[in-house]
Amino acid sequence: MDVQREMLMATMLAGATLFDGAILVVDATVPCPQPQTREHVKALEILDIRNVVVVQNKVEVVPREKVLQNYRQIREFLADTILRDAPIIPISALHRANLDALLEAIEKHIPTPKRDPNKPFKALIARSFDVNKPGTAPEDLKGGVLGGSIVQGIARVGDEIEVKPGIRIERGGGRAEYEPLFSEIVSLKASDIELEEAKPGGLIGFGTKLDPSLTKADSMAGSIIGKPGTLPPVLTQVNMELSLFERVVGTVEMAKVDNVKLNEVLMLSVGTTATLGVVIKASRDVVTLKLRRPICAEPGTRVAVSRQLEGRFRLIGYGIIK
Repeated sequence: MDVQREMLMATMLAGATLFDGAILVVDATVPCPQPQTREHVKALEILDIRNVVVVQNKVEVVPREKVLQNYRQIREFLADTILRDAPIIPISALHRANLDALLEAIEKHIPTPKRDPNKPFKALIARSFDVNKPGTAPEDLKGGVLGGSIVQGIARVGDEIEVKPGIRIERGGGRAEYEPLFSEIVSLKASDIELEEAKPGGLIGFGTKLDPSLTKADSMAGSIIGKPGTLPPVLTQVNMELSLFERVVGTVEMAKVDNVKLNEVLMLSVGTTATLGVVIKASRDVVTLKLRRPICAEPGTRVAVSRQLEGRFRLIGYGIIK
């Protein structure tokens, strides 16, 4: 269960980087905030996601007085966060009660952002697949599929793409490097609907000419794809401005966060990538880490930072890549 929760947190952080807004669900039958609620709100703050609607669910289970008490707890908890003005919508998902009010709040508070269609196409990859069945004849094999979300520009069938960081190449002396991959978009799908072009918003499946052995089992998750020559550099080492929380997020005890130490291993969540880094330089406000798996990121990118506590990685702060 501990490993599952740790992976869920990393997955949540990766997915949240694709969001223009979010719905924060709170259980009206238990006191607020629960440890996982603190984690989710901190993640939204780290990623600066402000367009949020709070859903107070299961209001049919407890008396009206308890619902109002829970509402006050939510409002008090959010008062010192970037979600202080977020609307709180009470609903019963089981009975589908008040869903019209929820939809109205989503339309009002999570607007579709304006985007520049002339920017070079770029997408964050969260999944990758080999869609071929065992025993498929070589002439019938389909290229690897990448799944993710477009963050800028427009992708079209026939476009050339670059995939970074790419694949790991072993060099002499045990030295490893990553080389980008180049391919072509041969298909675009959204919920099994075939597209000729795709824009930001929602999840897209990118059919490619990549060797399917390179994309099986989510092996390309965490990559960035885009127009060749326009993607950020691949970093094997990062220098970050570090902001530590006062307390560890996601634990009942809310332990105090100690300063980062030399040779400490931290988990960084960058875009759809989760990687480990060893601290090679550290102060209270700036830290340099050598990464075990490289990332593809620009200066100014926000990074969620987690520390291993009692055998699990917990959020302790965030960094901004310099």
